Amino acid sequence: MSTPSKGLADVVAASTALSDIDGARGLLSYRGYDIHDLAGRISFEECVHLLHYGSLPDLAALTAMEDGLAEGRALGGLVTGALDDVARSQTPMEALRTLVSLSSADDPDAGSNERAADLRKAARLTGRQPVLVACYHAARRGATVPDPDPALGVAGTFLLQLTGRHPPRRDVEIFDECLVLHADHTMNASTFAARVCAATLSDMHSAIVAAIGTLKGPLHGGANEQVMRMLETIGSADEAPPAVRARLDAGQKIPGFGHRVYKTEDPRATHLRHLAQELADRTGDDRWWTVSRRVEEAVFAAKGLFPNVDFYAASVYRLLGIPTDLFTAVFSMSRMSGWTAHVIEQHADNRLIRPDSEYVGEHDRTWVPLEQR
Repeated sequence: MSTPSKGLADVVAASTALSDIDGARGLLSYRGYDIHDLAGRISFEECVHLLHYGSLPDLAALTAMEDGLAEGRALGGLVTGALDDVARSQTPMEALRTLVSLSSADDPDAGSNERAADLRKAARLTGRQPVLVACYHAARRGATVPDPDPALGVAGTFLLQLTGRHPPRRDVEIFDECLVLHADHTMNASTFAARVCAATLSDMHSAIVAAIGTLKGPLHGGANEQVMRMLETIGSADEAPPAVRARLDAGQKIPGFGHRVYKTEDPRATHLRHLAQELADRTGDDRWWTVSRRVEEAVFAAKGLFPNVDFYAASVYRLLGIPTDLFTAVFSMSRMSGWTAHVIEQHADNRLIRPDSEYVGEHDRTWVPLEQR
């Protein structure tokens, strides 16, 4: 037997046409398009179509995609009936795990894994996730969300429903770019969990619940929240270098740095750095930008590590008015497009995912009666 790879590192677990990473060169592509070619140029709606259907949409296809996403904004009776209790008793990711599961009861395609049904469910789930996050946040504050504005897409509608006011156009564009940057990322832990579930021929909602439960774990999701809390603790740019040194001397990791796959800068971080600086300049609130830059410089000087997607996402989200404890939930809004695309792909060419394991326990033990033990 070959030596097992701990954590399945470098093990190819599936074939996919959805996204690809060149870690040595710091490249990410969706369906063959470099992320640098897409970010800031296509809308999230176009990105969803690309992932789900394999091509960038024409106008008619984009309109149909927008309609499918909008259909998901209507929450079913079980979800609306449970929302207040869930918001009072569960954290954001726990709540999403519950609410997505409940939403399957009202989905007309819940019992089918056929491609057409999967595509409809994928659009509804992707369109619903931002509404679930906004409604959860409103419910825990005893508030209600505004009705969607037909003129706004996914990004603008979420900012409207989260904050209760119409967002500036540039804020919408920036958040839309964030959604595109986070949409898919090959065989990460939550995507793998979704595919393992789907490979049993379980339904899409079950696979997505598996993904959300996996993203909830702090070794996968939550790094963007940890970054923001670290920046708050550091407080100022002048305090960043000694704070980084103290954390490293104590054997602690700096959240938002390094990556299992990328050996150079995460290409998504390149875009998010620019967006963070732009927001700082435009709002006149440069605190988080300046602290982040000094942390980045200190970490690179000490460890040679580059920021990953989570590092600058933290300050971007903060300056867009998103509460820190919702950062991972907001990430799931974007990644829903990729998760659902992987479920569609798995169902279309399925084989049960069942890896082997290496037994490392004792051998040749013999039973003895209870009274002789």
